[in-house]
Amino acid sequence: MSTRTQNALRTDGALWAAVDAEAAREERQLELIASENHASREVMAAMGSVLTNKYAEGYPGRRYYGGCEHVDVVEDLARERAKQLFEAPAANVQPHSGTQANMAAILALVGPGATILSLSLDHGGHLSHGHPKNFTGIYFKIESYGVEQASERIDMDRVRERALAVRPQILLAGASAYSRTLDFPAFASIARECGAKLLVDMAHIAGLVAAKVHPTPVGHADIVTMTTHKTLRGPRGGLVLSDAETMKKVNSALFPGVQGGPLMHVIAAKAVALREAQAPAFADYQRRVVENARALAAELGARGLRIVSGGTDNHLMLVDVSSTGLSGKQAEDALGQVDLTCNKNLIPYDQKPPMQASGIRLGTPAITTRGLGVAHMATLAGWIADVLAKPGDEAVTQRVRGEVAELARAFPIYPHGA
Repeated sequence: MSTRTQNALRTDGALWAAVDAEAAREERQLELIASENHASREVMAAMGSVLTNKYAEGYPGRRYYGGCEHVDVVEDLARERAKQLFEAPAANVQPHSGTQANMAAILALVGPGATILSLSLDHGGHLSHGHPKNFTGIYFKIESYGVEQASERIDMDRVRERALAVRPQILLAGASAYSRTLDFPAFASIARECGAKLLVDMAHIAGLVAAKVHPTPVGHADIVTMTTHKTLRGPRGGLVLSDAETMKKVNSALFPGVQGGPLMHVIAAKAVALREAQAPAFADYQRRVVENARALAAELGARGLRIVSGGTDNHLMLVDVSSTGLSGKQAEDALGQVDLTCNKNLIPYDQKPPMQASGIRLGTPAITTRGLGVAHMATLAGWIADVLAKPGDEAVTQRVRGEVAELARAFPIYPHGA
């Protein structure tokens, strides 16, 4: 579609002004939120396609509506690409989000009231793994394991002790703020020993797993869930992997269990992203994501900021900002003033409430997508340390904001516009 045609379709001035402002914000700011990334133009084009018009309840070849012959092709492409990429027997690409993927996975394995053992939210877990106000916390009995206070890492011997003590029906592995490699064979061994099913939520590390930069849970877990928009760099959505027999239960749990019609335009975008992830350039990208994260963590440590667990093995790190006298919320706000976007985050054994927190979570997927490399991480760490050392200092704020703007212009996300 030509720019002239696109402009002719823009009749909703208020809406498109907000969209344009968001595009400008993303280009201007360096995105350090670990769960965000920049999708390709082709992924975004698929999301804006005619497929949004089609209702397609059910699965390919077994729909509740007519006229699904073409969307069946789209969904089959996405499923086959997911199976190939992750070397899995079966895939469901319909979940609207990672949380809904987890809902389907849990309901495929157990009924309400079952016990789930998962990583505590304040030690790096996820809302859908047992928060009291989430469906898991409402309908299931949640037990938790955490990281050790001294090492700030998961000790698998302690997980085993906890699992044998509570005898969960599901052992859940996965995190939203844990920077170390997860030992999936050890989790699987513990699950077998205590008679549990192993569910792995690899939402954050899916792209790393696809590129073989992080070990895979496939072959160890009964079900694997993920999002498609973090390190996998696709559209916002979820995905489930399992063996063929278990997938029958997942399919029913998802539809009609927790969802209605699938979002066929998003499934098309997932198919595009999964094809992109099969390219050699994607594996190189994921290696650079990890290299950048390790370099950034090391440089921040050299500037006196404590990195939780002492470093990172993946795409993210938790930074304890207590030494600066700031809360995580204050640090997030101060960095936002210079166009460095991040999020406040609890650190293990945090004494502050979640909306203040003692840490910030930083990730490298988005800045790596736009082309930043290891050579830029010292500069980035210097900016972060300078701003947190003198929050509100106008001279520091103006200098760093100007330098961030210069670097952002040198590495545009979409050189010819989104």
